[in-house]
Amino acid sequence: MSARIMLPTSLCRLLFGVAVTVLVLASNVFAHEIRPAYLQIDEMAVNRYKVVWRTPMLSGMRLPIALRFQDGVRNVTEPAERDLPDSLVQTRVIETDGGLAGKRVEFVGLQATITDVLVRVHLLDGTVETTMIHPSQPWIDFAATRSPLAAARVYFVSGFQHILLGIDHLLFVFGLLFIVRSRWMLVKTITAFTVAHSITLAIATLGKVDVPALPLNATIALSILFLGPEIVRVSCGQTSFTIRHPWIVSFAFGLLHGFGFASGLTALGLPQGDIPFALLMFNLGVEAGQLAFVGLMLLLIAALKSIEIRLPRGMELMPAYVVGILGAYWTVDRIVAMFVGIT
Repeated sequence: MSARIMLPTSLCRLLFGVAVTVLVLASNVFAHEIRPAYLQIDEMAVNRYKVVWRTPMLSGMRLPIALRFQDGVRNVTEPAERDLPDSLVQTRVIETDGGLAGKRVEFVGLQATITDVLVRVHLLDGTVETTMIHPSQPWIDFAATRSPLAAARVYFVSGFQHILLGIDHLLFVFGLLFIVRSRWMLVKTITAFTVAHSITLAIATLGKVDVPALPLNATIALSILFLGPEIVRVSCGQTSFTIRHPWIVSFAFGLLHGFGFASGLTALGLPQGDIPFALLMFNLGVEAGQLAFVGLMLLLIAALKSIEIRLPRGMELMPAYVVGILGAYWTVDRIVAMFVGIT
């Protein structure tokens, strides 16, 4: 026996308002603090290391995270700072008796953020260790060498987190689900999006093309706004080029989103030699996160269909409203930020 649930109009409006508010607030948080900090330590000579410490900027201010070395670690040169548009880079040379093994570096203040820290250590014997530090454990103990599998896991998880915390990218995929009407077309559409953003992710990460961040972010927001009216047309039984050929539109906008994904990898400031491997694992992480999101949405849609929840017309169009309103909000917000940045 199926259940039919009619929600009061007032409750529908309340749910809609809460959904939009939560998404907007979440977007304002995640759009900035998901960029990780980066610590690179290169062994220059026995017991001597070059340290590069890069912290992201939030609303024009450096995140309050500081390095703290254990006693016995001495500065050979004092920290030299360099301001970049999206981060602050601090460079110094240190020395310590007995090397780094058994030493701890603490990231003071990390526990008060939602920012991770990517740590890369390059030793004279060619060994490279890569570790991701999270706010729940804001320190690293240097011990045995980590395997290449551990490094692969770091980049994979970073890509997975980047797509799941990148609410603008997920909202675009979310909008596509309400335009595509067949499983085969859904496969083509998601595949086209994957191929497109993989191409531009590689191009941007390898430094072949440099796209300014502010105009790019505004264009990505515009791609989300574009889907809102298309979802309404589908609900009204109308058609358009996007509805008939969603995979073409998905591919076109996927090229833009790929440049956005690249910012998550290039923000790490990796050496050129590490980029191909990191690019592969990061991209696989992005794809895994995207497929997990699509799978979850399809399960939720199937669950709602199984109990035949009948919603008022206004509630049925809520996905279009959410996609359209947030797309418009981000578009205006990012265009304003773009012109403010120019002036």
